[in-house]
Amino acid sequence: MSRILVTIGDFLKNAGMVGLCYLLEESKAAKGDDYDITDNGQSIWISREYVKSADWTDMYFKAFVKRFGPLTVYQAALEKIEKILKTAEQEGWNQKECKEDLKFINDKLLSNSYQSGFANIKEKINQPEVYEHLKISKLKENMETEELCIRLRELYDFLKQPLCEETFSMKSIIYNYINRFWDGKCFLFKRNASKDMREMFEADFSEPLRKYAGAGHEKAKDLCIDCSERIDAKEKVSIAFMKEQADDLTRKRSAFWNCKVDAYLCPMCAFIYSLAPLGFTLAGKTFVFINRNQNVNELLTVNSLHGKLAHSSEQDEDEKYSLWIARTIDLLLKEKSTELGNIQVIARGIGENDRYTFDVIAKDILVLLNDEKIRKDLGNLSKYPYVKVGKEFWNIHETVILRILRYRSQYGVINQLLKMAIENDGHLYKAGLVYDIQLRTRLLQRKNNEKHGGDLVKQHYIVSKEGYELRKALLREKGTEEDSCIRGTVYQLLNALSVSNVERFMEVIMRVYCSTKLQVPNLFIEFLKDRDTFVEYGYAFLLGLQGGYYEKKEEKENE
Repeated sequence: MSRILVTIGDFLKNAGMVGLCYLLEESKAAKGDDYDITDNGQSIWISREYVKSADWTDMYFKAFVKRFGPLTVYQAALEKIEKILKTAEQEGWNQKECKEDLKFINDKLLSNSYQSGFANIKEKINQPEVYEHLKISKLKENMETEELCIRLRELYDFLKQPLCEETFSMKSIIYNYINRFWDGKCFLFKRNASKDMREMFEADFSEPLRKYAGAGHEKAKDLCIDCSERIDAKEKVSIAFMKEQADDLTRKRSAFWNCKVDAYLCPMCAFIYSLAPLGFTLAGKTFVFINRNQNVNELLTVNSLHGKLAHSSEQDEDEKYSLWIARTIDLLLKEKSTELGNIQVIARGIGENDRYTFDVIAKDILVLLNDEKIRKDLGNLSKYPYVKVGKEFWNIHETVILRILRYRSQYGVINQLLKMAIENDGHLYKAGLVYDIQLRTRLLQRKNNEKHGGDLVKQHYIVSKEGYELRKALLREKGTEEDSCIRGTVYQLLNALSVSNVERFMEVIMRVYCSTKLQVPNLFIEFLKDRDTFVEYGYAFLLGLQGGYYEKKEEKENE
């Protein structure tokens, strides 16, 4: 055959196919001549002659540097050098202000991986003495301004050399991104850590791929576990190099029939799997991939590597999974709803111990997320998504979207935010937005008509207003505008709501109303109907009692 087919498979294979298309586009391969998508949309074909002649190592390295280079510490070091040089030109510059930036530059550029990379290229680049000088004499804030600027300019010019950019960027990419998906092979095999990265990749992936494309396999006895093509014993690649896909096959054979291991890949599939990191989108600190595998075109569309998410070395570190989900959902919603099926979403954090997580975006979830009111509230949450909990930051926007995807209620989030609002009323607005999303979700799931839905929303608004009237009455009785006098009551009510304890909730309510001149509203009868009604109305009441969320919301929207 004059073509090699790469057919849709599991999520890692599919991610590799997305990465393959990106790599081929970036290398200026001719679509239609060198590669293309098959007529049935289930495969990508590549000309066998192209596979035999292409410089896959060069293509691989350039694609990864283009894709992940802006996110590396190499790029961050360049940006910090530019920042210091620009600041140094201003009058009244205090060099001590750049202490942390200089420490970053020293520490990152002199890391063990960067030093081993430099050792492999120092004979091939200009001015290696600049880096050698940095190893001997680090940059310090107490240096003379002129000397510091001269050294920084020299270092900047040194780093901007193409081979330096590739080497240092790939060192970061390998140990921060690629090794989250595969390891124990090629440049990620411990014994190869100090060796030339390109040579290692050429030996383990590129050369075997070219030889495989040029060889006949009529007499080969083994089959690729993925594509089922015949392979010789010397060609087969253990799938164990992919994380969480198989154990060490040389030691653990008991999982296979008669202890005969057959989980081997052909060189073509092994190369595709090595491209899996390139197929995932890095949104902040999470790798994400949509496994929409009806056909290759859909797979490429929803995992577009040319999306609008801007990347930089530092600014987007807090960009999260939810933003990527929002962009992807926008793409999905442009399709006809009759064609939408359940869509698998795979995520993996960038931490060493993070694992794959799997979510499903179903048709009904797409309906929810496409609702105008829910989208508006999510948009407001996304403007200020973070809440500090202890020393950590909690992304409310991300949490809410993930709970929608996983068919979980938002009441736990609302309860925690309202408890935090006892000390900081700035959290009340976020709690209210989450409550609105939860209420709207419930209404849509019940399939109420608009009139009925509008009546229910109005009823919840009335409940919240009763809570606000009680708040004003309590503060009036105490002769103060400070709400510390009702915090204990709020805390007790929140605890009762969190465990759906209607009796305890009503007991506290009755006692509080007795301390004012107000009558207990008849609408509290609704609290006794069922658990869902009690929880919905209870949180609406608390939103009013803690500060009149709906009144404040109207003020914000009218500003």
